[in-house]
Amino acid sequence: MRTTGIITDIGLDISSRKAKISLVLDTNELDIVEQLKNENKLNIELKKYRQKRSLDANSYCWVLCDKIAKSIPGGISKEDIYRDAISYVGTFEPMIIEEKAFEKFKDIWQKQGLGYLVKEVSKKDKCVKVFAYYGSSSYDSKEMSKLIEFIVEQAKGLNIETLPAEEINSLLESWDKK
Repeated sequence: MRTTGIITDIGLDISSRKAKISLVLDTNELDIVEQLKNENKLNIELKKYRQKRSLDANSYCWVLCDKIAKSIPGGISKEDIYRDAISYVGTFEPMIIEEKAFEKFKDIWQKQGLGYLVKEVSKKDKCVKVFAYYGSSSYDSKEMSKLIEFIVEQAKGLNIETLPAEEINSLLESWDKK
């Protein structure tokens, strides 16, 4: 079962001395909750709620990447345009990795998706400093908004027609309402 909800109470279980919480779930599927209650142990993940980005906005991002790629001579791909945008405005983790582990880390990180990039920043004392970028599939609406705004500016710079500003703003604002 996957749902959202809120924590309504926090306490301490007297016999086990472990945290005890009460939740109000955004579901009325009591039969599923009742089945789970009878289980001996559950996998539980609690994390801050983030609104998902709009698939329409994601599609628009790719349409623009494709138009930009086609307008640049030399055969650059829409995927390269996307990766370039990720590296300019994307979210990343700075990391220091042992030089001998760098290639394996890079391969594993980049297998997560097209936008998961590893940029080498510097080398020192058998270590590599990198920026490990997250792909837009992990972005919240604010991060995706920055990415689309960057790509729109690129398109405008190449005289590629984009949606009117009001429609782009509406598209970006719609994420906050979902």
